[in-house]
Amino acid sequence: MEHKKRVLITGGAGFIGSHLCDLFLEKGFRVACMDNLITGKLENIRHHLNSRDFEFIRHDVSDYIDVKGRVDYILHFASPASPADYLKYPIQTLKVGSLGTHNALGLARVKRAKFLLASTSEVYGDPLVNPQPESYWGNVNPIGPRGVYDEAKRFAEAMTMAYRHYHRLDTRIVRIFNTYGPRMRRNDGRAIPNFICQALAGRPITIYGTGRQSRSFCYVTDLVDGIYRLIMSKEHEPVNIGNPDEMSLLELAGLIIKLADSRSEIVHKTLPIDDPKVRCPDISKAKKMLRWKPKVTLRQGLSKTVNYFRL
Repeated sequence: MEHKKRVLITGGAGFIGSHLCDLFLEKGFRVACMDNLITGKLENIRHHLNSRDFEFIRHDVSDYIDVKGRVDYILHFASPASPADYLKYPIQTLKVGSLGTHNALGLARVKRAKFLLASTSEVYGDPLVNPQPESYWGNVNPIGPRGVYDEAKRFAEAMTMAYRHYHRLDTRIVRIFNTYGPRMRRNDGRAIPNFICQALAGRPITIYGTGRQSRSFCYVTDLVDGIYRLIMSKEHEPVNIGNPDEMSLLELAGLIIKLADSRSEIVHKTLPIDDPKVRCPDISKAKKMLRWKPKVTLRQGLSKTVNYFRL
């Protein structure tokens, strides 16, 4: 067992983190999953708890991190990630992006581990450029309600690059665009779980604003494949991972109503402050550097996700 590479995934009991645990175990790694379970769930990783190659560590990464034994890779995914969560936990979101990132980077330095930061398309804010390339610096309101998440991730990117330049740490940064799939929480607050749960229950589907604002949605297995390719690559600058197929929220709601065989109607509510009008990744870099592109169509992915929420 000792010859196997070992990966630490912070936030590993969360939606994306748990799928990363699956992937690394499938690829023959030993996996240490660290989570304080504020937004993560043990149910997401319960199927691994009896595995000799898996361990769960309940810990808040905003506090000092000490992991015994060798660590070859660290994937830092700990953070509230939906607007409902980071508006509920604004201070914790800022702390995990700053102190948590600092602690995880410090551990990577001690262990001489490769480090990957989970950043976000939110670093682009309400973008004035569409689609968004990695070279775009963004249009962010630092003191708006979404600023606690946007700026935490922007700081985390700066801290990661500082460790790379000053300490010569081997780092990666992935900018994750809207992702969906099984293990999303019903009360997540984001469009897809909201729409699916409302459609399955026959309740009105709530759209904020006109619904003409656009998003692009990447199925979770495509995302974690891109993340794996990135950490195994030699690319140190940020890389967008997402699906560039853009659609309006009205179109998304209509598709979910069909897939759920629902009679739900659409109702409109006031658009939240600083809600992005467009969100679409330029994935030219991922295609070139990682030879990656999404494979799962939105209809295929939504069908699987609707079936998950039916259970």
